Amino acid sequence: MNERPIVNGQPAVNGRPAVNGQPSWWRDPALRPMVVACLTLSGAVGVFGFSFGVGSVAAGASVWQTCALSLFVFTGASQFSAMSVIGAGGSLGSALGGALLLAARNGVYGLAMSRRLDGSLGRRLLAAQLTIDETTAMAVAQPTRREQQIAFWLTGFALYTFWNTGTLIGALTGSAIDPETFGLDAAFPAGFVAMVWPLLSDKRARLAAAIGGVVFLASVSFLPIGVPILLSVIGVLVGVQKPVPPPVVDGAVS
Repeated sequence: MNERPIVNGQPAVNGRPAVNGQPSWWRDPALRPMVVACLTLSGAVGVFGFSFGVGSVAAGASVWQTCALSLFVFTGASQFSAMSVIGAGGSLGSALGGALLLAARNGVYGLAMSRRLDGSLGRRLLAAQLTIDETTAMAVAQPTRREQQIAFWLTGFALYTFWNTGTLIGALTGSAIDPETFGLDAAFPAGFVAMVWPLLSDKRARLAAAIGGVVFLASVSFLPIGVPILLSVIGVLVGVQKPVPPPVVDGAVS
């Protein structure tokens, strides 16, 4: 019978204690593909952090303002949206409105993750800060609760590190050179295209993007800067599902 040896009262793997009969996640061969995927994704997102740092400084923000935005907001699409509006001369209200609309999806992610994460209030508040597209996607893709939690926290901390490091490097780079000379002033639109492009494989997503684009182009010539972006959100209505009527039970009395 093949049994694990016991070390300090716990089953061991390769001579080292395991937790609850399982090896530590960084030593578990079964989790290595997931760990590699989390770190690879986080490194790629760091590139977007760099582009945000460059673009934010080009839009008029200082290095510390740019870094503070990434540290405390930590949701790329909202950050790109807000700084692009401000850089174009829009009002703070327009920038904030668009950013909040984009960030609203994180509330839905929070509901999904609340069933998969546990712990103290402080732990849950930290999880709320790390709940974004990538951490939620990596977590829900895992088959077990333990793997979901590992994927969430590993992706969250790695993403936070790479995103903020990329932002700092980008902000320092943008403040040291003229972004327009090297074409880095296109960082915001390029970042948006890179984030949206994978979503356009869905027919309804393409229709939503087309409607939003038409609304924006039709209103951009006469509305204040930032408002056309807010109006273009009407495109998401094509994704609203019709309510499903409750099943009719034979013999039920209304």
